[in-house]
Amino acid sequence: MRKSFISQNPSVLWFLLALSLFTLGVVMLSEVTGSNVISTSFVKTLGKTLCLCLVAIAMDVVWGYCGILSLGHFAFFGIGGYAIGMWLMYARTEAIVMDSLQAQVIPPTPQEISDAIGNQIFGVVGSSEFPLIWAFADGLFLQLLMVVLVPGVLALVFGWLAFRSRVTGVYLSILTQAMTLALSLYLFQNDSGLRGNNGLSGLQNIPGFEDTPQATISIVFFLASAVALGAGYVFFAWVVSGKMGSVIKGVRDNEARVRFLGYHVESYKLFVFTITAIISGIAGALYYPQAGIINPGEIAPIASIYLAVWVAIGGRGRLYGAVIGAAFVSLLSSWFTGGGAPDVNLGIYTIQWTDWWLVLLGVSFVAVTLFFPKGIGGLFDYLVRKPS
Repeated sequence: MRKSFISQNPSVLWFLLALSLFTLGVVMLSEVTGSNVISTSFVKTLGKTLCLCLVAIAMDVVWGYCGILSLGHFAFFGIGGYAIGMWLMYARTEAIVMDSLQAQVIPPTPQEISDAIGNQIFGVVGSSEFPLIWAFADGLFLQLLMVVLVPGVLALVFGWLAFRSRVTGVYLSILTQAMTLALSLYLFQNDSGLRGNNGLSGLQNIPGFEDTPQATISIVFFLASAVALGAGYVFFAWVVSGKMGSVIKGVRDNEARVRFLGYHVESYKLFVFTITAIISGIAGALYYPQAGIINPGEIAPIASIYLAVWVAIGGRGRLYGAVIGAAFVSLLSSWFTGGGAPDVNLGIYTIQWTDWWLVLLGVSFVAVTLFFPKGIGGLFDYLVRKPS
């Protein structure tokens, strides 16, 4: 008898229940309801954490289930952020320019308005002309399409070239890291069209909602992030279950045998690589309006390495493990680097966690790899399967 989707993935209902209760609790304790137990800044932190959990799930599917250690998936996350950030910055600047030009006796021409907006956005890099990549920045719908299309097309082209050449293992990881590094270095240039090292800022100011309190906007984005995470979890649980999931996991375990059985391995790998890139872009588009700023440093290879560390600590090959790892490490990072963790005075030396956090993270990664190869998520498997 064929098992249902839920029976094959019992974690889905538990995850959705936990996510719903968590979301409801945050909303009830936020400043929007007047309880003020959770500050607006912390609501934004939690919203950003949900987005990081979503991109961690995508990383887990491409690495934990398909066996492709991609060290470039955070680049797709950043591309999604840049895509929505272009519209946010253009629309907000346009509103400011139009307000300043209303007092003129002679109405400004469209070209004068465009020049004024360009000068406001690109004056910081010594330019006032809109690059070609900003052609659709004035349309929200088109930029939302870019959130999906640009990461998807880039992953499709890169994956097709790499997989058809049967590049695997560490060589593929190096290629994905090289792609990320090249993209990051390009964006650092002032003539990249995205303001170089300055990046895009002021993204927390949503056009048309200037009079709406940040407490309300933060809750809206938090809810959107929660919905996206829930939908992404269900979607990827469907992807890795059934026949498709068996083939994907077979590619991870023994690619040659799966190819010998007649499956077109490259097609499965390309599908997983592309769809996870698209979901990563969506996660980035939800993350950066809550962060308020994006710059090329966000796309640097180290960010993708952190992403792999989150998945490893949470438990590779378990969707809930990726969520646990991303949430645990990102929130802990905010606590240590944000000054929440007290310094440790050893007498001859004082440990300041803002300086030692990365060392602690590295030690944790090594410890998990050596002693808990299944990660934190593996502890749940142990508790569930532990004989009474």
